[in-house]
Amino acid sequence: MSIIKKITYVLAIVLSVIYLIWRVVFTIPWHAGLFVLIFALLLVGSEIMSNLTAFILIFFRMLAFKNKLNLKIPDYDHTQPLPDVDIIIVTHNEDVELLRKTVNAATFIDYPDPHKVHIVISDDSNRPEVKALAAEYHAQYFGMDDNHDAKAGNINHTLQFLHSPLFAIFDTDMIPFSGFLKDTVPLFIENFKQLADDDQDVKPLGFVQTPQSFYNADIFQFNLFSEKIVPNEQDFFSRDVNVLNGSNDTALFTGSNALFLREVVDKVGGFPTDTLTEDFELGTEINMAGYISLATAQPQSSGITPIDLKGVIKQRTRWARGVIQSCRNLHIFINPKLGWKNRLILINTYLYWWSFARRIIYIIAPILYALFKIQVVMANFWILMIVWAPGYFLLHYVLKDTSDSIRNERWGEIQETFFAPYLFIPVILETLGVKAKKFKVTEKNVTFSIIDKLYILPYFSLWLVTLIAIVKFNYGKFGSEILIGSVITFWLLMHFINLSFCLFIAMGRPVYRKTERFSRQIDGDIWLGNSWQDMRTNDASEGGLSFRLSGDTRDLEHSQLLQGQTVKLRLPSHGQYVNLTGKIMRVSHYNADFAYSVQLTVPNGDDRNHYLQLIYNGFNDTLPLTQDTWISPFDELYTNVMIRLQKLERRVSRLTRF
Repeated sequence: MSIIKKITYVLAIVLSVIYLIWRVVFTIPWHAGLFVLIFALLLVGSEIMSNLTAFILIFFRMLAFKNKLNLKIPDYDHTQPLPDVDIIIVTHNEDVELLRKTVNAATFIDYPDPHKVHIVISDDSNRPEVKALAAEYHAQYFGMDDNHDAKAGNINHTLQFLHSPLFAIFDTDMIPFSGFLKDTVPLFIENFKQLADDDQDVKPLGFVQTPQSFYNADIFQFNLFSEKIVPNEQDFFSRDVNVLNGSNDTALFTGSNALFLREVVDKVGGFPTDTLTEDFELGTEINMAGYISLATAQPQSSGITPIDLKGVIKQRTRWARGVIQSCRNLHIFINPKLGWKNRLILINTYLYWWSFARRIIYIIAPILYALFKIQVVMANFWILMIVWAPGYFLLHYVLKDTSDSIRNERWGEIQETFFAPYLFIPVILETLGVKAKKFKVTEKNVTFSIIDKLYILPYFSLWLVTLIAIVKFNYGKFGSEILIGSVITFWLLMHFINLSFCLFIAMGRPVYRKTERFSRQIDGDIWLGNSWQDMRTNDASEGGLSFRLSGDTRDLEHSQLLQGQTVKLRLPSHGQYVNLTGKIMRVSHYNADFAYSVQLTVPNGDDRNHYLQLIYNGFNDTLPLTQDTWISPFDELYTNVMIRLQKLERRVSRLTRF
């Protein structure tokens, strides 16, 4: 990092600290009424916490520049013993066909000695159909009845029957890629060798976390028509923040697609059962036991993320409550077993879940002044500009400069605003000791009902009140009055834009596709007349694929392949062919080529297993891994307004025709 950048980063922090000191000393209305004083203290407390989380993030990013962020994954060291690995797939009440995809993918995981990979299904519902699925794939099965300890209890029950030195955890919907063990096991082998060589600077490795990755668009991507523009909302943590954590040897465990050293899990007493987020707590207990944890940046599995409002909010509420519970269990502020870096990471994680309460306070504060002249910040406009503006804008420049290409700060504020109305109360209740109900698995199948429409009410209420505040506050003002009130107007407009996005997210979008489509270019064959001819797929899903003919075969295509025609295809997979049949549903003309969309008859047995592997082995690159920096949130807002106006126009047009 250059000296100029270091100076800029330090200056941003210094100016922000000066502003915060000024806020606490000079701007709190100590003589105001009780309500105003309480809200003023909540506001300044929120600003302190927001700045503190920003300082911690900047500090760790600066540290990453020094320590070199990228984790180098070694090749297998064939001079060292190859450990056995248990692949534990955890299931509760999920659909068996969803579980099949994950179990099937586990059978294709690459390993120098496949006999040392043991696939295990851990079922806390003891379902006969799951036991039958395990037998079909020659996997071990461990079921249980009357499990009162949720996912943690299920895993602990299964672990007592297993003895491999390493084990991996996968959720039902988290489909592993074939390279999962190649990205994780060599790190353990290298660590074993370093420890055997008695390297005093090396600590034992407890677990390796690979990113949480998803093959369908999340609620932000899908409902905002942004599937090609912004990555999955969870990518920011998994592929950025947690990699930063791992660069300091304290990556957090995120519940799935991680590889563990068995001895340390036994040493800390197994998976903790007194929290909704056993993953978060277990990872920290492993670090407290003197073991390091690493996070890789390359996805090695992919799952399905809920896109219905109710499902997403229930999922995040469980996470929020669980982290608060675990932080209380771990005593993160006073625990002497925590190293200072680990403590900072945990405090930052804890404060993240308070960001939603802070967001509500930020939204309400300018509304109070604009509508009711309730002043919670006692400050002269010009002094405010001198003290607040330099630190605020420089800090945001630094956050942008140090941020990864996954997500910028504006998108972060939109996502915070979206969750804020539904998360701030659970966080407060959990902090006060009001516990939630038992763990419930997030429903992955999209379900919508009339009740889901009611989730829009908090966003609409805040949006409407903010709009009224903007109009009322600025109505009839001219010249210097507009300038003096510009800070209030600035915040009102920022919140209005964020809430507009929340309205569009809550409005939803029809889901027409039953299965996700993956970009998959595979050279295969099609049966034309009396011989196999070359073709290449463009994309594929469980229900169909599209392809183009290649080479000299293109001269035959127009006369021999027609819409409605039944075709036979074959695709190479692991030294054999996957045989498929289907009907041509659409013929598209691109320049000099024709593209054909085929509705497949889903194969059974070995053909089905190999076809599923062709689809799900790898990231769905129809979705982006980085943000399109040429498209701003304002461009996205305009796009959503226009698309929804066009839909409304078409609907009105249909109604007026009758």
